[in-house]
Amino acid sequence: MKVLVIGSGAREHALCRSLSLDPDVTALHCAPGNAGIAEVARLHRIDALDGDAVAALATELGAELVVVGPEAPLVAGVADAVRRAGIPVFGPSKEAAELEGSKAFAKDVMAEAGVPTARSYVCTTTDEVEEALDAFGAPYVVKDDGLAAGKGVVVTADLDAARAHAARCERVVIEEFLDGPEVSLFAVTDGETVVPLQPAQDFKRALDGDEGPNTGGMGAYSPLPWADPKLVDDVLRTVLQPTVDEMHRRGTPFSGLLYAGLAITSRGVRVIEFNARFGDPETQVVLARLKTPLAGVLLAAANGTLADVEPLRWSDDAAVTVVVASHNYPDTPRTGDPITGLDEVAAEDAPHAYVLHAGTRREGDEVVSAGGRVLSVTATGADLFEARRRAYAAVDRIRLDGSQHRTDIAAKAAEADVRA
Repeated sequence: MKVLVIGSGAREHALCRSLSLDPDVTALHCAPGNAGIAEVARLHRIDALDGDAVAALATELGAELVVVGPEAPLVAGVADAVRRAGIPVFGPSKEAAELEGSKAFAKDVMAEAGVPTARSYVCTTTDEVEEALDAFGAPYVVKDDGLAAGKGVVVTADLDAARAHAARCERVVIEEFLDGPEVSLFAVTDGETVVPLQPAQDFKRALDGDEGPNTGGMGAYSPLPWADPKLVDDVLRTVLQPTVDEMHRRGTPFSGLLYAGLAITSRGVRVIEFNARFGDPETQVVLARLKTPLAGVLLAAANGTLADVEPLRWSDDAAVTVVVASHNYPDTPRTGDPITGLDEVAAEDAPHAYVLHAGTRREGDEVVSAGGRVLSVTATGADLFEARRRAYAAVDRIRLDGSQHRTDIAAKAAEADVRA
C-alpha cells in the first residue's frame, strides 16, 4: 500500500513512524513533513491547506491511502478534494470537521445526541459575555469558537483575564467549570462503526504543577492506572457512538478519528471538547502501545469496512511523551536554534526511547528549531516509572539553547497519586 500523510508535526511523525513499521506499507510519503519525518518518508513541499494540490500529489504518487493529520486542512476541506479524486482518505469531510472547527456546533450535536457535557452559552456581544461569566462564576472557562492551535481556551479565576480573552474572539463559548481529572480518548470510525483506542492523559499547562498558560500540550502518558476499567466502554456507549450516529442522522457522516476530551467529574463523565483528528501529544503515546498494524485500520475506516477489522491488539507496556519546547513558548517562540544530541538518543536509548520531531527543519548538516513545540521525546517501559525514567534520560541528552520542558509528566500517575 502506498500511503501519503499530510502534516508536519510530531503527530504526523508518530503516524509515519507507525506506518513505516507496517509490512503492508510499500511506499510512504509525507507533505510537507519535517526533518525527522524525512528519515522514514519521502517529503513533498506543498501547501497542506490546498485540497486540489494534495489531491493532485496523491494522484501523481499513486497513493492508495491519504491520512490528513492536522485540523486546519480538515476544516478547509482537504479530505473532500482527495475523495473527489477517488482516493481513500482517513479524515472527515469539511462539514463533519465542524465538530472541531466550531465549539458551538459541537455543543449542538451533543445536545441532540444526549451526550453529557458542560452547560454553556454561545456569546457574540459584550453583554452576552458578561451575563455568561456572571451565571457560572469562577473559575471561568472561555473558549474561542474556532480553531486556535490548542491555545484558544482560558481557564482562570481572574474575571478581567476572562473578559480580555473573550474580547479577542469573534465568538466564544463560555461554560461551567468541570472538576476532576481529564482524559483523552480517540476512536477510529467509518461513519457507523466506532472502534475506541486506549485512553491517555495530556498536560496542557506550560509549567510544572499545571501552572502557566495553556499550550498545545507539553506531554502525555498511557495507560491510566487510576481510571475505571469500564471507562472506555462507558464512553463508547454514552459519547462516541451517539455522536457518530447523530452526525450520520444529519447527513454529514463523520469518518476518521473522533477525539473526545473528557472530564471525570464528581457527577460522571462529561465531554470538554471534540477534535476531528489525532491529538498531539497523546497520539505519540497511544501509537507507541498499538500492536495492530496501523495502515489496515485507517484504510478500513476510509473504505467503510471497519466492522470487518479484528479487535485491536495493545502492548501491556506504558508510554510517556515529554515535549521539548523552544524559548518563550507558548508566546512568540524563538526559532533557528541548532538541536544536538539526537544521534545520542538513537544510539543509547533506542528502541525503548526515541525522538519525534515537531517544529524542526534541516539547514545543511544541522537540524534547527522551527516552531514552538520542537520535539516529542517518547519512551516505553514495563510501567510508568520505567517509561518516565527512559523518557527523561533521553531528554537530558538533547541540547537546544533556551529550551523548556515539564519535569512532572506522568509523575503523579506513576506514584498512584491520581484519583478519579
